[in-house]
Amino acid sequence: MKDFILKRVTAIIFPLMCIYGIYVILHGHISPGGSFAGGIIVGLSFIAYSTIYGMEKGRAKLPEKVLIWTESYGTLWYGIMGMVGIIRGVPFLANKLGGFDLGVPGTLSSGGLISLLGLGVGIRVASTMVTLFFTMKEEEI
Repeated sequence: MKDFILKRVTAIIFPLMCIYGIYVILHGHISPGGSFAGGIIVGLSFIAYSTIYGMEKGRAKLPEKVLIWTESYGTLWYGIMGMVGIIRGVPFLANKLGGFDLGVPGTLSSGGLISLLGLGVGIRVASTMVTLFFTMKEEEI
């Protein structure tokens, strides 16, 4: 795409979209949205970048190797956070039973491990969205 204005606007908005997506992921347990919605926002920021600047630059910004690692480790992170409860002798993903401080309701530190679980889900969703986009664009050509 050769539109100068669109490229400049995308260059300005791209980091803001990523920051907002991470904000939604981290605040998902105390506000509407959550890790899935935040992951979609982060994924869509990379999709917009790739659409405007081209697939080559999009793949250079987020190579396939990075996507594979983030998909794998996002899921692994979720599993590890769930296993913390089992290690403490309580059910999988048990928060309060595991003895975790749930904090003051409405604060960022509330919810025990929920915000850390959301981080793994958000990373996984973002990388899956971008991988699906790249795969569909490859098949289109």
